[in-house]
Amino acid sequence: MKQKLYALLVSRVPGIRSRYLQKRQGTGKLAALLYLFWLNIRYYLLLNRSLAAPLEPDREKTLPLAAESAAFYTESPQKLAEKLLAYDIVCFDVFDTLLWRTCARPEDVFWFVGLSLKYPGFKTLRMEAEQQARLENRQAGGSGEVTLEEIWRVVSRQTGIPVEKGIQTEWEWEQRFCRANPYFLEVLRELHQNGKSFTVISDMYLGKERIDRLLCACRYEKPSETVVSCDWGVCKSGGLFRLFREKHGETLSYVHIGDHPESDIRAAKQAGFEAVYRPAAVRESLKWRTEDLSFLTGSVYCGLTGGKLHSGERLFSRDYEFGYLYGGLFAVGFGRFIHACRRKYGFDKLLFLSRDGSTLLEVYRLLYPEESQIAVYVPWSRLAALKINAQTCKAEFFRRFLADKANHGFSLRSIVHSMEISDWLEPLCRETGFSPETHLTHKNLKKIENYFSENEAQLFANYEPQRQAGGEFYRALLGGCHRAAAIDIGWAGSGPLLLDRAVNEIWNLNCPITGILAGTETAHSAQPDAYAPFLTSGKLLAYLFSPFHNRDLWSFHDPMQGHNLYWELFSGTAEGGLLGFYPDENGKPVCRLRENHKDPGRMAEIRRGMLDFALDFLKTEQRLGMQLPISGRDAYAPMFLAERHANRRFWEEWEGLFDDVHIG
Repeated sequence: MKQKLYALLVSRVPGIRSRYLQKRQGTGKLAALLYLFWLNIRYYLLLNRSLAAPLEPDREKTLPLAAESAAFYTESPQKLAEKLLAYDIVCFDVFDTLLWRTCARPEDVFWFVGLSLKYPGFKTLRMEAEQQARLENRQAGGSGEVTLEEIWRVVSRQTGIPVEKGIQTEWEWEQRFCRANPYFLEVLRELHQNGKSFTVISDMYLGKERIDRLLCACRYEKPSETVVSCDWGVCKSGGLFRLFREKHGETLSYVHIGDHPESDIRAAKQAGFEAVYRPAAVRESLKWRTEDLSFLTGSVYCGLTGGKLHSGERLFSRDYEFGYLYGGLFAVGFGRFIHACRRKYGFDKLLFLSRDGSTLLEVYRLLYPEESQIAVYVPWSRLAALKINAQTCKAEFFRRFLADKANHGFSLRSIVHSMEISDWLEPLCRETGFSPETHLTHKNLKKIENYFSENEAQLFANYEPQRQAGGEFYRALLGGCHRAAAIDIGWAGSGPLLLDRAVNEIWNLNCPITGILAGTETAHSAQPDAYAPFLTSGKLLAYLFSPFHNRDLWSFHDPMQGHNLYWELFSGTAEGGLLGFYPDENGKPVCRLRENHKDPGRMAEIRRGMLDFALDFLKTEQRLGMQLPISGRDAYAPMFLAERHANRRFWEEWEGLFDDVHIG
């Protein structure tokens, strides 16, 4: 009977099933069942057929067009403390006010408790056990306020896990997850310096002793009094504020600061308190966070980013937030992917190609400081690679310098300038009958290509000094190296492959190069299968997506929508791209660069945000005592939300930072 009801109410309609299961993860059984009945009423009786389609994560989320931290940066801690000094008794809520957990929702801690106890499905079980303990308390004539011990007696009865073992495990994880809100650390520091003590009032099952220990561990002074619902047998909304005021006297002035509109604000005001509302940092940030993440890693990511940017302590630039929110998880995950590849394939050197590799190298060295000598930043670019490999990659050379520029407003003068053969302009125009300002189009492309093809030996001879200089540079770099990896953001893999060709076929250095890419060509590329053989053979390795894994991303990521450019903001640096290798007056190789980036300060802010995220993520893992996996799918997820059509305006502020998509 139960299976038939489930099939009728849940399984029959995919949209109802996905919505019910999502609700089931974050609430109790009764609330989820009521929601399930409501979904069926809407679908069958109210004929809401939009519920037929499965729930798509993030479908309705639009991202802010200003810095997220600005919404929570209202008054300084000093200003708030100054106001609070006017009251006789100052009270604070604890969780989501003085403390927050580094996870998306408080109940997510139970995933980790279940992991330690090796008990599948523990999160739901623990939530239901708490509701059962409260029900049993009320049935026995109590208020429904319970202690951790009472909850665990129910859990133990249902699972067989010893009560003491369960309590100790949950308590350990609570301590690992709890962090101080830096805003309120400063508020209480100001109060302490002015001789003002504070009280905490909390609806919680942990009890006074444990809450005091949490506050102390998070560097708070000890409260003058710790009032907890499970100790007093009544919650805030049930009269806890009134009892507290009766205890201390009606003539004193009281103020309470908390995050919950009902239990912290309305209930406090009803008891004669003044109330100050401060939104819960992590909870409020979830409206802008992707839901398309794996459970444990995603929860920690949301908790970490929400606490960082929404505490109200600091105002961050939008560039910094972009690096922190959208680039940080990717950089850490990609760094770990690179490290796993190095160990698997035994690379002697990791060559982080300029300019994409600059920030990625910094993050990698942060993750693996012992490999600082192995991981190096090297000059390389598509432009330099094409000139060095011109004789052995003729089709690619002419495609990049000519065909890809047709119909994009490039004159013949600019074409020969980019090819570094400006003295060819006059004979080119004379032979073809075009003027120097003639734009390259698909109509005249063939005639221009024919001219260069007929004179290719002379053309390629122009780049011989650069080939020699590049060889000298890499000979010194790769001396004694038997196998190396070239790290590039992507997208075709031509950078690492052309470097491998130059190193082993032109310079004969006998050091195979494997390319490690963030992502590959996609279903929207002109030639989506062009590099598939190299991915199949392992000559190219991809983290985020490829034709062989995460194919939903491979189908979604669209260079024509600017997606490549969005990702390249994470890897940019202030220095210009490499023009090429040139011999100096003594014959030694010199790298010449384009002019520096037009806005290096903003690029530095994005970079700083990514590095700060990496540091904060590592510290969080250290507190948790475990390394969280970051799959390529997780690493892309924040950007997946940002790249949705509904968020097209999100990118307008960064359009001026995008690099030119053409090489010359």
